[in-house]
This record gives sequence, C-alpha cells and structure tokens, in this order.
Amino acid sequence: MASQYFQTMQESFKNNNKSREFQAHSAKVHSVAWSCDGRRLASGSFDKTASVFVLEKDRLVKENNYRGHGDSVDQLCWHPTNPDLFVTASGDKTIRIWDVRTTKCIATVNTKGENINICWSPDGQTIAVGNKDDVVTFIDAKSHRSRAEEQFKFEVNEISWNNDNDMFFLTNGNGCINILSYPELKPIQSINAHPSNCICIKLTRRDDTLPSAVQTLWSVCGTWMSWSVCAACPGWTGP
Repeated sequence: MASQYFQTMQESFKNNNKSREFQAHSAKVHSVAWSCDGRRLASGSFDKTASVFVLEKDRLVKENNYRGHGDSVDQLCWHPTNPDLFVTASGDKTIRIWDVRTTKCIATVNTKGENINICWSPDGQTIAVGNKDDVVTFIDAKSHRSRAEEQFKFEVNEISWNNDNDMFFLTNGNGCINILSYPELKPIQSINAHPSNCICIKLTRRDDTLPSAVQTLWSVCGTWMSWSVCAACPGWTGP
C-alpha cells in the first residue's frame, strides 16, 4: 500500500515537472511554507525579511513584505488552523508573529540564542523554537511566554510535532531522528535515518510516515526509492 502510494507520487512529479521562478528577496531564501488553506506561500530570507505570495490560479502574486528582524529570517511556519498568522525565527534572538490582514508584527518574543528552526503545535497553543546552541524553547502562543526549555547534547537541525500533539521530533547531526514524548520530552525512540547530517523533517497528515532529508526515501515497510528524502515510521529502526 505504502509503496504504491509513493510510486503514484513519483509518477505525478515526473509528469508535472515544471518550475517557475519568482523574485521575492534581495538575498538567498532560507525557508518557505504554505498556509494551512494552501492559498499563501511565505518565504524567509538572509535579507532580514519575510515575503508572502498569494496563489492565483497557476501563478503566485506577491502580497506583502514583512520587515522588523535585525538579522536573517532562518525559518518560518504558519499557524496550523488560522491561515492569517505565521511566525518567523531569526538570528537576532527573537521570534515574531505576523498577521497578514494587518501586515504588522503582532508579537515579538525575545529568546536566549540565535534561532534557526521553529514549528507551531497542531493545537495552535505552543510555538517551539530552536537556536544554534541546540536549545529548544516552548513558548505559549497566547501569552508569548516561555513554558519550558530543553538543552540537547547533540546538534538539533529541525523540530516537529506529530498530528496528535503527543510526540515531538528532532533531526540531528548524527543522521538520526529523535522521538520524544510530549509534553514530558522523554526519549521514546531514535531512528538511524541517514549516514550523515539529517537536516529536516516533515510528517505527513496521516502521521504514519516522516520524510527527512537528504539521501533516500523509505516507505513504512522499508523499501527503497530513489528520491532525495527519507521516510520512516515510529517503531521502525531502519534497514
């Protein structure tokens, strides 16, 4: 079943392999993300700004540019259910929450380090942000105050919740995906996903696969496919 699903996806990408370029920033882009309704695409850049595009039929139209950070916008993400809110993480040691209806920053939260990754919990109540010192801070999305802070002994590259909001995932510099319970943050499992640095992770909406960069794609049953990502499921330790 899973193998057939991935083959269908691969065939779809092959048959619709078209690309267009859109000018969004004056420097390199670090992060892109779609809003929960799929209507807007946000991008964050080394030029210290974020941009938002609106999808109109077969093209993207630039809606607004968001300024305020004092350093590069290294990652951003949208609210899981509100298509008007997104949050940015910056090297200026802050995160900022933006509302596309007002085009203004509605909250700025100071953090201890230079931020490089960020995610919003599925219930919309918590924002997790990680910095260059491998500290992950959990921030209340309403009060904008820190709920918890966790220092890790390994290089943390990206973070994510599962859809049930009871597990927290990290990719690390050893090529592993670490799975923790949430909110306890107790280790559940470590998946040896890659032979080198594991850069990013994204769970599917079904919660049964977790694609991660950068070498291969594994289905939930452990078959290999020649894509530039890897997928595994909780409970599977790899080939």
